[in-house]
Amino acid sequence: MNQFDRPEQYGSKPVGSIFGGHFNENDHYQMTRATGMDDWLLAYTLDGEGYFRTPAGEKQVGEGTLSLLRAGVPHTYGTVAGHSWNFMWVHCHRIPEFRYLPQEEVLVHSLPEGELRDRVHQAFRSMLHDSRERSSYWEQLCSNALQEIILLIARRTDRVLDPRIEQTLQHLSSHMIEPLRIDELATAVNLSASRLSHLFKEQTGTTMIEHLNRMRIEQAALLLKHSGRNATEAALDVGFNNYNHFAELFRRHYGVSPSKYESHF
Repeated sequence: MNQFDRPEQYGSKPVGSIFGGHFNENDHYQMTRATGMDDWLLAYTLDGEGYFRTPAGEKQVGEGTLSLLRAGVPHTYGTVAGHSWNFMWVHCHRIPEFRYLPQEEVLVHSLPEGELRDRVHQAFRSMLHDSRERSSYWEQLCSNALQEIILLIARRTDRVLDPRIEQTLQHLSSHMIEPLRIDELATAVNLSASRLSHLFKEQTGTTMIEHLNRMRIEQAALLLKHSGRNATEAALDVGFNNYNHFAELFRRHYGVSPSKYESHF
């Protein structure tokens, strides 16, 4: 049994600009609107299989899939025969960020396993919580979470990467200060270490260590500029245990030493 089994069944009344719920439905579930809706529907599939049928055709959705159904589009959606469909959903009005997405009757976008799914899941949880509680600034909080989800999709459509490389990039970002263990990363994405290294360089133009060091150096520069950290402290904060190596990479990236960079602020 995974963390999404037997979720709380709830939905909030359609009051305000954003409302939603979390359903786990059997294959008898179906919703039809012959003339479409006045608002948009964003759904995130936790597990199981569902479908969306519009005049443009039918699209199926599965675990880790985001679906955005446009306002005014006649549609039917429901659970695929022989399956269940565990999904979170939010009704909302059009927001400016929608313009960054492909203009389809229903946009279906699959997220790679890992931290990006966790981030989207948490954003949905926040929207559902705030839309039910309706405390101060609940609409603004819901809108922020919705914008985050849409921008994450938009960023992925701008740069199409192999899902395994996306997962690797997410890991490097979230574990920036930790030692790079390529063998463990490769195992996590079901590749050999050599294949992962080759594919990463092919898709990003840099090696994993170059990418990791760039993130570390740029974060160190921000610490020097904004946090009052000195060069030695900044180097340790971003994961460098060897200051000389840090200083060499910093000078190569910014053209000045960390101490000289620090003296400007």
